[in-house]
Formats: sequence, structure tokens, C-alpha cells
Amino acid sequence: MMRANRNLIRRIGRRIGSAALLTVAVLAAGMLAWIRGGEAFAQQAGQPNATIISPQSQQGGTVLELPRTPALQGGGEPSNLRPLVPQPGQELEIPSRQLRSQAGYAQVTVTVTDSAGRYVTGLNRDEIKLYVDGTQRSIEFFRRDLKAPVSVGILVDTSGSMQPKIPQARAAIAQFVDDLNPRDDVFLVAFSARPFLLQGFTTDHERVLERLGLLHAEGRTALYDVIMDGLLTVERGRYDKKALLVVTDGMDTASRRASIEQVVEEARRLGVLVYSIGIGDPNASSTGFGIAIGPFILGPGGEEERVDAKTLDTLSGETGAKTFIIARVGDGAALRNACEQITLELREQYTVGFVAPDPEIGGYRSVKVEVPAHPDMEVRVRKGVTVGGREAAMADPAGGGDPP
Repeated sequence: MMRANRNLIRRIGRRIGSAALLTVAVLAAGMLAWIRGGEAFAQQAGQPNATIISPQSQQGGTVLELPRTPALQGGGEPSNLRPLVPQPGQELEIPSRQLRSQAGYAQVTVTVTDSAGRYVTGLNRDEIKLYVDGTQRSIEFFRRDLKAPVSVGILVDTSGSMQPKIPQARAAIAQFVDDLNPRDDVFLVAFSARPFLLQGFTTDHERVLERLGLLHAEGRTALYDVIMDGLLTVERGRYDKKALLVVTDGMDTASRRASIEQVVEEARRLGVLVYSIGIGDPNASSTGFGIAIGPFILGPGGEEERVDAKTLDTLSGETGAKTFIIARVGDGAALRNACEQITLELREQYTVGFVAPDPEIGGYRSVKVEVPAHPDMEVRVRKGVTVGGREAAMADPAGGGDPP
């Protein structure tokens, strides 16, 4: 009987050993495939315009950042940023140079919807009231943005957990780009633990669509770092209206250069519209235990499985934009609908310019916009502006000529 038991234990031990060896072999094969895939991706995306360096990278270490000036695009072609020649009926209405250079001048994007959620686009300047720190200020510049071009940055999460979602994200972003104003200048960044600039600013949207084919999921998520880089990059866009679209499915797990507080502060300062699409359940448990090996996460995954809706909502709320949460993974229709709504909203807004009081003091000023004659309407606008800083030095928003 004891001999039989010993034989049984030996057989079980051999099976366990075989299973362990098989597991190790599978993991080793997976790691080898990941390394080769990473090398292939680096060959595709590792061109001078695909990996980049930023203002915060001077602290040592190997940090990829976005360039201060548009880099040469694939094949060494000059960046497509030459001045645009307005077509009949397409002249861009911008504030005068004198107004833009006035101390304390700032602009905000205003979105107005009725009780049914439909956009209200026919308001006049005198129907809108603007308050800075609770005091009404006169509106110095007013524009309906139906035809106003936008500088847009697209930031796509390509961490390992995005692997099954990449095809749908690619299709939705392609639709987003197709629906943009032909004059919009766009850049595309893929990010995991570091950012990859797949396409610098261009008005040739076909180039952006081609670069979507480079999206490749691996690694962890440096969400704060890439949003900070995106804000600093889109600030240099040619138009006065600027927006970011962030597509992600997780929490920040790899940022080293920026905290959420710093990102919110920068978003407040610049006033870039930060739209976001979160893919996943914001209420998923964060107590799971997972081990990350390259792009693979063994175990429940914890934070990797939970979309950071709070951060996305905060950034959108601070800048007057909007966050869309796609709770059901694989819902491609909802993802495409979110992209479509964002494109539509960018054409259904107003740009309002004003001069903040006491600009020499500088600092953050709260902003509120109302439509008194229509109290049932909902008004969305950034929560405040920073005066006395770099925001006063606006780039030429027309990409060429300037009104007096």
C-alpha cells in the first residue's frame, strides 16, 4: 500500500513538473514574441518623428517627449505647416492683433444646449453674459465656430490591456478624422509607458489615417505624462481654438514626469479643450492582484482593468469639454458615436474673448457664462483662466495673414 502511494506521488510530481515546464515555456515564447513585436514596432515607429523629447526631460534618464517645433515627417518631407490661403466664404474670423496683445486678454469656448440636449448655435453676442470672479465683463470678441478650424491632438492609449480594443479604436478615430474640418491641423500620438509621435501637425488627414495602422498594444499606461505632453504640443497649433482627444481604457500606472495635480494646473492655464473617451468599467474592483510581464497581465489585473473616469471628468470639466465612458468593452458603435459627437460639438460652439481685470496681478480667475433670456439652457465653459502668464502670448491663430 505504501509502495503504491509512493508511486502515485511520483506520477503526480512528474505531471506537476511537466505543467510547470509547460507554463514556463509558454511564458518564454510569449516574451520572445513580445520582444520581437516590440522590435518590429520600433522599426515602424522609431523614426525621428516617432520618438521625442520634452521640456521636462532635462532631469536625466531616458525620457521621450514631444518636440518644441514640428519635426520632419516620414521620409524627411517638410512639415505641412505653410500658411493657408483662405477660400471664398472660408475666411477665419479672429481677434485683432491689438486686442490679442492687450494685457489680460483671454478666450473661452462656450457650448450651449437646450433642455433636450440639442446644440444652440444661433445666439448673438448680446444674449451671452460673461463673469470673471463674479463680476460681469464686456465681450470684446465673439465668434460662432461653425466653420472655424481647430488644432487637434489625438492621444491613443496602446498599453497591453488595449490589445483587443485597438481595431475598434482605430476605426472610430478614423471616422473622427474623416469628419473633421479639412483645414483642421492634427497630430497623432500613441502611448503606453512612453509616448510615440506617429504624426506631427498636418492638414493632410490622409497621413494621419495611414499612421493609425501603426497602433500596437504593449506595456503599461503613462496617462498623466502623455496628456501633459499633448497640452504643450497642441498649444503650438496654428489656430486659436485647440482641443485634445484622449482615448484610454485604464488608470495611470507609469507616469514619472507629471502628476494629476500638475496636469490639471496646466489644463487650467492653457484652456485647451480636453475631450476623452474611457473604455471600461470605472467601478471595477481595484483590489485585484496582477503580474505584468511585458504586455501580459497575469491575474485579475487590478488598476489595469479600471478606467480612470474621475481624472477624465476632472480634465474635461476644467476645460469646458466632455468625457464619454464606454462601459461595455467591445461596443464599437458607442465608441464611434462618441467620436462623432465630439466632432459635431467642435462645430456647434462659440468663441468668446474678454479682458480680465488687474492683469498685472496675474493668477487664476474663475469664469462663468450665462444666457439670461433662456434659463433652461445649459452652458458649458472652462472653469477659469490664468492671466499674466504665457497664455497672453498667443500664436498667430490664422496661420498667415493678420487683421489690423
